[in-house]
Amino acid sequence: MGQPELDALFRQIRACTLCKQHLPLGPRPVIRGNASARLLIIGQAPGTRVHETGIPWNDPSGDRLRQWLDLDKDTFYDESKIAIMPMGLCYPGKGKSGDLPPRPECQPQWHPKVLNLLPHIGMTLLVGDYAQRCYLDGRPKTLTETVRSWQQWAPAYLPLPHPSPRNTLWLRRNPWFEEEVVPYMREKVNAFLKSDDTGNR
Repeated sequence: MGQPELDALFRQIRACTLCKQHLPLGPRPVIRGNASARLLIIGQAPGTRVHETGIPWNDPSGDRLRQWLDLDKDTFYDESKIAIMPMGLCYPGKGKSGDLPPRPECQPQWHPKVLNLLPHIGMTLLVGDYAQRCYLDGRPKTLTETVRSWQQWAPAYLPLPHPSPRNTLWLRRNPWFEEEVVPYMREKVNAFLKSDDTGNR
């Protein structure tokens, strides 16, 4: 298993129409990665701007996430180092207070197959409640409690609040996140990205 298998799987994913009837803008799965990637980012689902461009985290949320990681865009979008796979690969539509939840068909259909072809991931960032609910066994009931318990899963998994501008108030109320979690994340991510695909530096 290697890059040819992952490339073939990505072609299948990008042609997916599994929940086409539920997508107001139609299917446009957004996913990136390379078999050598050391960091995996699992977020929620593309917004309209990401849907239009096909580039994940190509919005103010992505700007804040890159700030947390202390990474420039060239490094962030280097697929040989960083894989990006949301819980829902297509824009799900608009709800009463923001975008709708990720479509439930996506994760069970594609995530296990992709993860099987990303053997060198050292850390997975779980951005937001949907990703944390899926991947963290025994997580607390709230996102705040889950992120506060980050040491329970680190470094394999690191739960993060969503970097959306809508969460600015949450960040003000929880200064420990940027004081404790962000420096740890930067240190670990920097170490993983300097490693080769065997984990050697």
